[in-house]
Amino acid sequence: MIKVTLKDGSVKEYNKGVTIKNVAESISAGLARVALAGEVNGEVKDICYQLEEDCSLNLLTFEDEGGRDAYRHTSSHIMAQAVKRLYPEAKLAIGPSIENGFYYDFDVEKPFSIEDLESIENEMKKIIKEDLKLERFTLPRDEAIKFMEEKQETYKVELIRDLPEGETISFYKQGDFVDLCAGPHVESTGKIKAFKLLSVAGAYWRGNEKNRMLQRIYGTSFNKKSELDAYITRLEEAKKRDHRKLGKELDLFDILEEGPGFPFFMPKGMVLRNTLEEYWREEHKKAGYQEIRTPIILNEDLWHRSGHWDHYKENMYFTKIDEGDFAIKPMNCPGGMLAYKRKLHSYRELPQRLAELGLVHRHELSGALHGLMRVRCFTQDDAHIFMTPEMIKDEVVGVINLIDDFYKVFGFKYHIELSTRPENSMGSDEQWELATNALKDALEARGLSFKINEGDGAFYGPKIDFHLEDSIGRTWQCGTIQLDFQMPERFDLTYIGADGEKHRPVMIHRVVFGSIERFIAILTEHYAGAFPVWLSPVQVKILPIVDKHHDYAEEIKKQLEKEGIRVEADLRNEKIGYKIREAQLAKVPYMLVIGDKETDTKTLAVRSRKEGDLGSMSLEDFIARIINEIKNKENQ
Repeated sequence: MIKVTLKDGSVKEYNKGVTIKNVAESISAGLARVALAGEVNGEVKDICYQLEEDCSLNLLTFEDEGGRDAYRHTSSHIMAQAVKRLYPEAKLAIGPSIENGFYYDFDVEKPFSIEDLESIENEMKKIIKEDLKLERFTLPRDEAIKFMEEKQETYKVELIRDLPEGETISFYKQGDFVDLCAGPHVESTGKIKAFKLLSVAGAYWRGNEKNRMLQRIYGTSFNKKSELDAYITRLEEAKKRDHRKLGKELDLFDILEEGPGFPFFMPKGMVLRNTLEEYWREEHKKAGYQEIRTPIILNEDLWHRSGHWDHYKENMYFTKIDEGDFAIKPMNCPGGMLAYKRKLHSYRELPQRLAELGLVHRHELSGALHGLMRVRCFTQDDAHIFMTPEMIKDEVVGVINLIDDFYKVFGFKYHIELSTRPENSMGSDEQWELATNALKDALEARGLSFKINEGDGAFYGPKIDFHLEDSIGRTWQCGTIQLDFQMPERFDLTYIGADGEKHRPVMIHRVVFGSIERFIAILTEHYAGAFPVWLSPVQVKILPIVDKHHDYAEEIKKQLEKEGIRVEADLRNEKIGYKIREAQLAKVPYMLVIGDKETDTKTLAVRSRKEGDLGSMSLEDFIARIINEIKNKENQ
């Protein structure tokens, strides 16, 4: 007999060799129907996995991340089987589950079309109807290679050869289809209830542009058709909100052929950008930050000293100046180190908070570029805080409060993740433990819940990440707080303590927006281009009905401009209905329609983007209304 400890802490005894499904059945028939996999001692296993010794077991349904992953991983195998049935010459690459879905990469002679996806979907439905059992088996390394060679699956052979010696090599069989896979999967193909293939894109094998371009089919699957339908509706809404489309329509920004990955900001986009940066500067000044600016190009030796050369050189651009080797900065941190190091500091001067809106350049693969979301040059709203060890908790809490204040202004909810030491890191175990515990203490002191994200910290320290939720439920990682004991060591940074001796400061790296460009993209999609008044590039549009109303329109325009309100007057010889539609398409918050009545009585006919027709209003009342909205940064 073995003892199985369940999620609620209860302990049950079973015969050795009992499956996870058997355990679910012993609890209730309903649970057995919805259980998709099981977490055994923290590791997700197939529902048919046999328990051979005492263990903890958490039964996973579609509501659990591990259950969803198994469900969607199985969906990717069903798609691969359908492709092999329809295109027997197709070569299989990889097919993981991902957030909100799955994909599979194929090597095929001709790119897939939308019509092909429909055929593949139909074949998948047949495979699901066949209710094929997923059966796991293992082979020794040599036999596994031979097995895949016989099937002429060259990518699978390469994957097996790259596995460490002695690694268990597992396969999954469903009907006549077999795939190299570590799992886990659900019990059978019939468990998949609702799915949809979404798109196809090119993807380099192993993400290397020197390798062959494969065809990647993306799909998603859900446990209920209603959930799938809701997700597809969200995707359609996301298409309408696509910042690349809105950026062109609203004339905010663009990416041109002459500069792939290097965005152009147009006048209206610059108004939006400058407004954000002005707000950033105001709030940082209040919070005790001093702004600096560091060079874009610095010598190569600096990047060796900082550790970026060993950990980041593949993403950097280089140049030669006076026969010397230089690098274009991918991050602002080393410049911040040099700014601090210029002179001796006393403990009485700390904390020192140095903020920078710094332009950085990173070499991204062309296939990874995506509007303003993924670019090759962007402005990070960095700050580096230098402090004594005793100040860590208060400074981290201060940054958390600042970030929280910023996100509230835009109406964002967020969740927090604490990312721990990655494999490719520098520094001692003691330093990492101290840094990680310091971040935990700050989060707990602030009373915030957080999720541990194992192994996803920066190479020089653990970090707190803020994941924003936008108006249609998508999440975006933006703000981050990174605690760093390494760079002060590498740059030999010091301060004079109360004892008159030199000590090593601790440093925080942090961003609020993350990248100005990406944050603008997120805001554009969050608001669907209808920015709140304080952010709108044009806050008011004056619409005179005919030429004789132009003088009064110009008079109003001057008064609004005098108050610092961003205003345009549409003096074109067009019908008023057309002008109103144009202003609506431009998503202007307020329209002032000027006709005979308004000209005679010196009033305004006010239309609000949010509330519709507000009727007649004096210019003074309208100015008071809009200035109040701008001052309070109202989020509508």
